[in-house]
Amino acid sequence: MTTAKDYSNDVENEWCPGCGNFGILKAIKKALSDLDKKPHEVLMCSGIGQAGKLPHYLKCNIFNGLHGRAIPVATAAKTANHDLTVIAVGGDGDMYGEGGNHFIHNIRRNPDITLIAHDNQIYGLTKGQASPTSDIGMKTKLQPHGVVNTPFNPLSVAIALDCSFVSRGFAGDVEHLSKIIGQAIDHKGFSLVDILQPCVTFNRLNTFKWYRERVYKLDETDHDPYNRTKAFEKALEWGERIPTGIFYRTDDKETFEDMRGLASTPLAYLDENIDISTLVKEFI
Repeated sequence: MTTAKDYSNDVENEWCPGCGNFGILKAIKKALSDLDKKPHEVLMCSGIGQAGKLPHYLKCNIFNGLHGRAIPVATAAKTANHDLTVIAVGGDGDMYGEGGNHFIHNIRRNPDITLIAHDNQIYGLTKGQASPTSDIGMKTKLQPHGVVNTPFNPLSVAIALDCSFVSRGFAGDVEHLSKIIGQAIDHKGFSLVDILQPCVTFNRLNTFKWYRERVYKLDETDHDPYNRTKAFEKALEWGERIPTGIFYRTDDKETFEDMRGLASTPLAYLDENIDISTLVKEFI
């Protein structure tokens, strides 16, 4: 039986003390071990940012690539090897800003991968600029008079595009978050886990205390995650009450890798000794 310790390594952690990323790291380890996933069966892809460092602190296969480009790498890996459990991880700027185009069109493709977005509503690595999800009025170093743009709502966008699994967790509730992540990984299709992750250094508005006074769990209500209209309503709920849990899911969508010509035999298992001389002659 796999344990959370099987995913631990001795890489020195560079996050700020008290960072919400620690709760996310712990929840991911617990989710993977609860599913009895072996480290060699898991691939974690990331881009640039504080959240992008998370794979460094996990003992599994990792790919740390370009800013905003974790999703296409994860999609390619899953297409090439269906047996891998593939997770893309990054911050709200990485996934919804630089990687926003990949986020939107990957929902349409529906690869069997999980996206874990550390949504702290700030660019932490570059010292505190507003991100795509920063609330209107939030003051930062570059927005001293407050953010004026409407925040990006990843949940409502995902539901609008009929994403096959849409969820939100809170970094301050590791037990609940690990269950959400576990269900997302276990789901066949593209899974979004948007995580409310307090940045203790640069975001003094959306703190652990602020969230704890507002978050509630959808699974403790009569919410039906298969009801798309109700999911929209919950995705738009923000302020005094903030829902967490599974907002929407559909279990009958075909995945990207099942639609491709490699559905029966993925690239990882194709014979490498293929004679292409006949094909080459057609172009000579």
